[in-house]
Amino acid sequence: MKGSPAFRFSLRVKLALVALTLLALPWVGYLYVQEMERFLLEAQQEALLATARAVATALHERPQLMRLKPAKGSAARRVTEGALMQADPAGGGDSPIVVEEIGRESAMQEAQSVAEINAILRGLERGSGRIWVVNRELKLLALAGSLKPKAAPDGGESEEEDNRLWRDLLARVVPQPVEDFDEALDEDVLSTGYEITHALLGAPATRLRNSVDDRAVIISAAYPIWSGDNVIGAVVAEETTNSILAMRSQALARLLLMTIIVFSLAAAMLLGFATRLSNRIRRLRDEAESAVDARGRLRRLTSGSQAGDEIGDLSRSFSAVLEKLAQHHGYLESLAGRLSHELRTPIAVVRSSLENLKLEQDPAQIQVYLARAEEGLARLSKIFTRMGEATRLEQSLGSETRSRFDLAAVTGECVSGYRLAYPQRQFELEAPAQVFEVDGSPDLFAQLLDKLVANANDFGATGTPIRIELARADRAVELAVSNTGPLIPEKVRGRLFESMISARERTGSEPHLGLGLYIARLIAEFHGGSIAASDLPDGSGVSVKLSLPLTAG
Repeated sequence: MKGSPAFRFSLRVKLALVALTLLALPWVGYLYVQEMERFLLEAQQEALLATARAVATALHERPQLMRLKPAKGSAARRVTEGALMQADPAGGGDSPIVVEEIGRESAMQEAQSVAEINAILRGLERGSGRIWVVNRELKLLALAGSLKPKAAPDGGESEEEDNRLWRDLLARVVPQPVEDFDEALDEDVLSTGYEITHALLGAPATRLRNSVDDRAVIISAAYPIWSGDNVIGAVVAEETTNSILAMRSQALARLLLMTIIVFSLAAAMLLGFATRLSNRIRRLRDEAESAVDARGRLRRLTSGSQAGDEIGDLSRSFSAVLEKLAQHHGYLESLAGRLSHELRTPIAVVRSSLENLKLEQDPAQIQVYLARAEEGLARLSKIFTRMGEATRLEQSLGSETRSRFDLAAVTGECVSGYRLAYPQRQFELEAPAQVFEVDGSPDLFAQLLDKLVANANDFGATGTPIRIELARADRAVELAVSNTGPLIPEKVRGRLFESMISARERTGSEPHLGLGLYIARLIAEFHGGSIAASDLPDGSGVSVKLSLPLTAG
């Protein structure tokens, strides 16, 4: 197509590009999942800290479980009576028998302590967590639980087999938590763990760390064990973040699935909508290109003309433009016909008179032919004068000086002149005693009123008056010129104020080009008003009503 750009983007491509903005939705969903992951992580840390606090509470004020007192002195006070009888009477220290008994009892007490701590830990053991206790010397006293989840029931294997394909597909897109990791407790955890250090200093703390093989993330929470005002140990509760990662993966998988579904539906709907839209616009384009037939006639557009959207508006706008062009085309055709009709008679009169003058010898007849030629020339002059009047008016309206004037006063003066200009006609003026101030040109308004009165006089029945009424309508003044006589012909109804439109039958020698009411419309529009013609309600004649806005203030 001539004049088309080198690179074109169809509506479907543009709508597809607009659809990409929907990617903001999954991005917002991803940010929401991340925020929820952070909240769940904080909640898990608080839960682990609560577990460590519960175990530490059970161990408070029980220093014997932490084995903080010297083993020798402690054992000497609990030595049995039989062992004391075998002591060295010289007081030179414990005998070998006593030392052996003391060591045996110390080991038994240590085993009992560990057993008691383990009993407490088993009571609070978590399903997928681990709890351990250390003393101030960072010696691990007890450990219970596991960071790995328990084995799934038998039905889980078959369920996993059923969903393996879907899980494998998701695993390529969404990271999944790993349950097969090394949960060994590294010695560095005891020596470098700042949560244990803080707990031994009396402050609860939490920490995130990786497993030994870096395949899992472990959350640990440490809480101090008190004896009086002294910290005698710490309880550490641990869990992996796999449960949170599993929930995040599940949420991301659902988000991905919903994104795919929504994008598929949106793409299908947008593609269908763009296709329908393109087809409608293409049909409208084809009709617009063929709106002018081979004979130069214009026709209306039907594609989308009844639709209530923008394409329907565009179709109706094109149809309105084509209708105006058709009217203008008709006007040009009627102009040629009317001018031919109006010019034919005076030209024929002038031609015949001149031809007769060449042959006529009688002076009296020569004067008759000269008079007829002058009459034809005068009629031609009137035609050109009236055509020039409309042209000059159209050109001068843009530069016409505006001023405020009293429309009622100008109307009264004009009616007084009409009574002298049309002595055979009676004029009735009905106007309230008030000022109607409008912005415009009093001379142009007088010219407008002249055209309306001349039109009413031409169509008014003999012996009937011409009625001129002034009235206020909100912020406007209305002027009506009415006459008794024939009604508006159907062929010109709604077109009276167009150029070269006349409802008169050609009579006499006076030319009628249909420019009077057209000039009246131009002047009304110059004053920001409107003009219309209608039959009187009783069907006795016609009324032309003019509405002009009043000036503010």
